[in-house]
Amino acid sequence: MKGIHQVRVYNSRLSYRMVISRNITILRGDSATGKTTLIDMIQAYQINGKNSGITLECDKPCAVLTQLNWRQNLSLIHDCIVFIDEGSDFVTTTKFAEGVRNSDNYYVIATGSSLFNLPYSINEVYGIRNVAGNKYQETKRLYSEFYPLYDNVIQEITKPECAVIEDSNAGYQFFTAVFAQYQIPCISAKGKSNIYRTITDSPYNTILVIADGAAFGPEMERILSLRKAKNLIIYLPESFEWLILKSDLLKSKEIRTILNNPSDHIESSEYFSWERFFTDVLVNTTRGTKYQYSKLTLNPVYLGKHAEDMILKVVPDMKF
Repeated sequence: MKGIHQVRVYNSRLSYRMVISRNITILRGDSATGKTTLIDMIQAYQINGKNSGITLECDKPCAVLTQLNWRQNLSLIHDCIVFIDEGSDFVTTTKFAEGVRNSDNYYVIATGSSLFNLPYSINEVYGIRNVAGNKYQETKRLYSEFYPLYDNVIQEITKPECAVIEDSNAGYQFFTAVFAQYQIPCISAKGKSNIYRTITDSPYNTILVIADGAAFGPEMERILSLRKAKNLIIYLPESFEWLILKSDLLKSKEIRTILNNPSDHIESSEYFSWERFFTDVLVNTTRGTKYQYSKLTLNPVYLGKHAEDMILKVVPDMKF
């Protein structure tokens, strides 16, 4: 599945409307915010259709996956938006992650926990809040709206004592060279799951964290918890490869079209998360050119003044 899909579910009392643009969407929040009610309504419609008193509008079929026989049932679901309620223990397993990786579905998962086996975006973690019906014409209906939980995490980049970079490859090599000009040391976390420990072990207090936002959703809660002990500056672009593509260094009309709406170009059955797609686009576009890209070792051309300046224009202003 690819593309952006709107889901509207409502009855005479309640109405939910959400826009789904990636293969994994996470619903967080306290109890009684409506997550379970939403999924119960979808399941009632799935079983009884319009006789349930519920209307479901979407250009793709919607289904609810429950704990009972989940592996067998998931194998039968294709090109569908799959909803899963919190309390479904299987969502934390590697078997479920493998099922998501190899399927052509989109998934909307209500959970109170971070799902470390799934690479979901920081931009696709939502809370639900109720909006009084009198905001709309139908005053008796209660509306629920979805809001991104991590919308205001990114700040301007003030000078840190050090920078912690998610990877140890091209992105790390680029930022190490850039920050060396300001005598700022860079530390490679060697993977997103190691960033928490790298920060806690660091002797520095003011730390810039740079990681791939396209897959960093599971890490956000515990990284933000460190703000009680450390002064963290957090910058989470989709990926380093996305930064290069976004910089327009390659002057490609096709890349501009892709970046205007990535959802239309990223097939969920082929890409577990978006950063892998951006890597493939960059590798394929630059093959055989002076900008030929390798994720393992950064081509020195990207450290030239012109390329570096173009890429850094995409980064929030660095107040160094």
